[in-house]
Amino acid sequence: MKFVIQRAAHASVTVDGQVVGKIGRGFLVLIGVCNEDTTEIADKMVRKMTGLRIFEDENGKTNLGLKDVNGELLLISQFTLYADCRKGNRPSFIRAGSPDMAEDMYEYIIRKCRETVPVVEQGIFGADMKVELLNDGPFTIVLDSDQL
Repeated sequence: MKFVIQRAAHASVTVDGQVVGKIGRGFLVLIGVCNEDTTEIADKMVRKMTGLRIFEDENGKTNLGLKDVNGELLLISQFTLYADCRKGNRPSFIRAGSPDMAEDMYEYIIRKCRETVPVVEQGIFGADMKVELLNDGPFTIVLDSDQL
């Protein structure tokens, strides 16, 4: 499982010209799922992500977490995080989770996040989404379950 976490001043996702998810200060999280992922892995990833202290305190140090700043989440599924570009110029997505399994895992992650974060917005799984972001920093972190 991979999460690309971007600290956002604000972010939104649009499908067919309609905004389907929008947040203020918080994290825009791109979520990639592979076939080996489990709910146990998702739990670990969600705990790590929601516990990250990457917001600045009054001294300019990154000591504050989502809870400390009343941060919000915008969660977007993105199978392309599992692109394999080793051969040729056309990426392979063979490691990406099957659509049914990945959608179930994405919905599970959303539910888990809602247990601890008051505002959790989302994209639409499998849709052609337009994602807008004002990356605050810029500050981007990649969490990979293989490295946790």
